Amino acid sequence: MNRSEHPASELDRRQFLSRLSRGAAAGAVGVAAGGLLGPQRAATAAPGKWKMRLSCSSINFMSLPIEQACERIAALGFDAIDVWSAHAGCPHLDDVLNRLGPEGLKAVLAKNELDLYAFSVYRGGYPRYAELLGKCGGGVAVRGSEKPCQPSELVARMKAFFEALKPEIELAEKYDSYLAIENHGHALLDSLDSFKAFVDLNAHPRVGIALAPYHVQGLGQSVEEAIATCGKQLLFFYAWQHADGVGQLPGHGATDCTPWIAALAEIDFRWPVNPFMHHEPAPDAMSRAMAKSCAYLKQCYAKAVE
Repeated sequence: MNRSEHPASELDRRQFLSRLSRGAAAGAVGVAAGGLLGPQRAATAAPGKWKMRLSCSSINFMSLPIEQACERIAALGFDAIDVWSAHAGCPHLDDVLNRLGPEGLKAVLAKNELDLYAFSVYRGGYPRYAELLGKCGGGVAVRGSEKPCQPSELVARMKAFFEALKPEIELAEKYDSYLAIENHGHALLDSLDSFKAFVDLNAHPRVGIALAPYHVQGLGQSVEEAIATCGKQLLFFYAWQHADGVGQLPGHGATDCTPWIAALAEIDFRWPVNPFMHHEPAPDAMSRAMAKSCAYLKQCYAKAVE
């Protein structure tokens, strides 16, 4: 997708998360009234039609400085970026924290016409980056859950998880941000049953799920059912299939991702779709692979929605 072909106006792009943040003032409306609030659709989207937007995780270009990673991501036509902390040695978020600062990151993103979608804080933790995220305008912080448990302990352990999360929830409120908890193999949040327990027990409008189909498929479970279960509490979606190498990306592996996109449209997913893989190739090869993946996702969108 060429930047000139993007249907959203400059206002839509610049207010991608600020509108969400202002809407969050409704506070407790959140889950009780149908789930978390999200950014407005692009102004040119047909009434009632879900509009797919795309984001890219900076870790997929972790061998490049953050400025060059943003240039690559923008050149591929992405709308937004997910900046990673030091998982697998990714330098980007700590470089922003220690060198660029919030104004520096905002300048880099503005230059490349990218919105800040998320900080992935698997290493370092959300509190380390909460103020930075807030000063950058707010966004989603993606983190993991806790250790797994027996099915009989699931409800009690999930309640305890939410209780322990309260200090981070307070930070999210203070810094106009959201916490997205990722499912993972051998974790508290992993299976369809755990998604249901999470959604049923979650009373916090600033907390939701980051859904990784890679791990859902690893359990032999339905990604579409997981999306439906998460519903309005889905804050982040990795378009990431259970495969090796570049096959993890949509359009490269064997998974037909059209049902995923249809399921996202069904819940009116209000965040960008994030094609993803681990153990990325060198930047040029990564760019080629990601370009194919983005084109494929647009084909899936056309089949599922248009």
